Amino acid sequence: MAGDDVPTMTSPAEKHSIASLLGRSAPRAPDLETLEAWGRAVGASLPRPCIITLEGDLGAGKTTLARALCAGLGVRDLQSVTSPTFSLVQQYDAPGGPIVHVDLYRVRSGAELEQLGWDELVATSSVLIIEWPDRAAGTLPSGVIALTLLHDEGNPRRRVLKVTGGPVST
Repeated sequence: MAGDDVPTMTSPAEKHSIASLLGRSAPRAPDLETLEAWGRAVGASLPRPCIITLEGDLGAGKTTLARALCAGLGVRDLQSVTSPTFSLVQQYDAPGGPIVHVDLYRVRSGAELEQLGWDELVATSSVLIIEWPDRAAGTLPSGVIALTLLHDEGNPRRRVLKVTGGPVST
């Protein structure tokens, strides 16, 4: 059933600990509905400042998860949360400060990262969501929450979710 893989929130104001959400409570093979619900819960529980990386093949659901995280963070205009593949950087207004969403798919060098003002983005963003973080290998601080989405070969409606880094509980 769709909601079985994600913690049930008894009221909208209730928050689960981020360590729990990223640890044992993280769904391992979520469908889209479960992934979005989990993403909203994680977004609502994120500490600030925070860096989240989203890895996965094209079409795996990185931008869908980014939109769910932004919903949990309080971004009101969720229509504006799209993949910044061509703009590379997008910023969304949220109650706790702006959310910066970066897509590094087209970045090919350290010089291109510099042109984006990469060091400043990493150092000053309240919440930084990075798609295709492998393009910035070696430039991220410790403590990054790394989320990987893979296609589930046995069920095209599901994704395989892997969580590493961050305050994970076991």
